[in-house]
Amino acid sequence: MAPPTSVATAALTNATLPSSRRSPKLLIGLVLAVGVLAAAGAAAYVFLPRLTGAASTAAAKPPVPEKPIFVMLDPLTVNLQSEGRSRFLQIGMALRVRDEHAKAQIVEFMPELRSRLLVQLSNRAPESLVTPEDKARLAGEIRNALNAPLTPETPELGISSVSFNIFVVQ
Repeated sequence: MAPPTSVATAALTNATLPSSRRSPKLLIGLVLAVGVLAAAGAAAYVFLPRLTGAASTAAAKPPVPEKPIFVMLDPLTVNLQSEGRSRFLQIGMALRVRDEHAKAQIVEFMPELRSRLLVQLSNRAPESLVTPEDKARLAGEIRNALNAPLTPETPELGISSVSFNIFVVQ
């Protein structure tokens, strides 16, 4: 008879034999499970940033600016303040307004606005209209003069900028 240790060893060996036959199936199942998890992780790594990145870049895009509203004014010719020979300014401009209501008010009150422009421009010396800074300052002054309320009950017109499309000093 064999010593007890050898019986225990034989019993363990016999007990592990049937499970060792199942272990390749178990090992294959574990390898497949790890492979599927790795493939899922790789797919998530590749596609998830694209899906969330597309949504975040769409949200990060600046809003489309509204279409600007311009009111074109007929050209004006104004005598300038000069000593000696007579000088004049021919000017054409466009007014950028905030909304259609302001545009309608400008069209309605056009005679008064043209009068304001004539008074504003006729007080100029030709030398004060030469440099780009002079023209920018004039555009700001015209905007302020035209933005003044037309009647005591009405608010400012909402002119945001003045653009010159004709500017001739002779």
